Amino acid sequence: MGRSRTTVSAIGIAAGAVVLLVYWLTRPEAIPVRLATIDRGIVESTVANTRAGTVKACQRARVSPAVGGRIDALPVHEGDRVEAGQLLLELWNDDLEARLELAEREHASALANGEQACVRADVAEEEATRQVALHRQGIASDEGMRRMVAEAKAGRAGCRAAGETARVAEAQIAVTRAALAQTRLRAPFAGIVAEINGELGEFVTPSPVGIPTPPTVDLIDPTCPYVSAPIDEVDAGGIRPAMTARISLDAFGDRAFAGRVRRVAPYVLDLEAQARTVDVEVDFTVAGDTGALLVGYSADIEIVLDTRDDVVRVPTEALLEAHRVLVYADGTLEERDVEPGLSNWRYTEVRSGLRAGERVVLSVDRDGVEAGARVRPDGESEPS
Repeated sequence: MGRSRTTVSAIGIAAGAVVLLVYWLTRPEAIPVRLATIDRGIVESTVANTRAGTVKACQRARVSPAVGGRIDALPVHEGDRVEAGQLLLELWNDDLEARLELAEREHASALANGEQACVRADVAEEEATRQVALHRQGIASDEGMRRMVAEAKAGRAGCRAAGETARVAEAQIAVTRAALAQTRLRAPFAGIVAEINGELGEFVTPSPVGIPTPPTVDLIDPTCPYVSAPIDEVDAGGIRPAMTARISLDAFGDRAFAGRVRRVAPYVLDLEAQARTVDVEVDFTVAGDTGALLVGYSADIEIVLDTRDDVVRVPTEALLEAHRVLVYADGTLEERDVEPGLSNWRYTEVRSGLRAGERVVLSVDRDGVEAGARVRPDGESEPS
């Protein structure tokens, strides 16, 4: 009897071992998953541009002469630094120089003629005064006295006319100088010559009305760059000047530049019917950051709308629909609901549902990754 019980027990143990072995050999392989550990830290609510923005200069002038003509002097080159008022280009203007000299000589002649007329008027007035006195004494005739008084008045009128002639000549000088100035292109501010469209001896003409043509000189002030970028109209309502921002540029890799919103456009651009945007301008807040920037770089902006400090946070990519996450626990996954708070593309605040130190799945799009699945952390081998 005892032997029978022992035999039955041995058979039962052997059968159980076989079942366990079959289960072990046929069990599904653990899925490798990427995990992230829940921690505490800063979470920001941010918005970013929908299309690439551009680094712009706070001052940029695409200038051309106001009149057409042949380029006679081109004292600057592309890349040169210039001061405000410095000559950039001069058209042939010998004819205007000659007119100016003529106008100045005519003015000098008019001044001399005016001086002569006024001296004669003074002499005539003195003689008229003497004739009036003699007439009162009965020495001078009435006709002679009247003639001298009329000559004095005519002389004074001639003096005034000569003065007006001199002023007309002076105005002609101003007109000629203005015409001469139109042939000289000067820098409206200090900056760098970015581009010159023209060579010595070439003719330049002003743009016809409604037909833009390339500017003769493109002048940029590189000392105060900023970024202009389009923000979706849905996100633009919460943006205000002076908000903190971060700027990233393809030319500088992962480096982020500190910024501050300077302007939010008061209108919506509808260049694309299905993508209406608002232009937002952001200044660089650290002066040393702008030294290596070039106007025209592509740039992206991220504007901080709100901030939470020292809160439980989960990587945003770990969130599933309906605010769910997959929590890793002893080789299996558990689905859990969470209450989110502030969120951005990197982190989401967790108000309830998770604790710091727990691990959640990031690779939620892998086949088989669901609640109850056997998983193992990426890079770790499955225990044998």
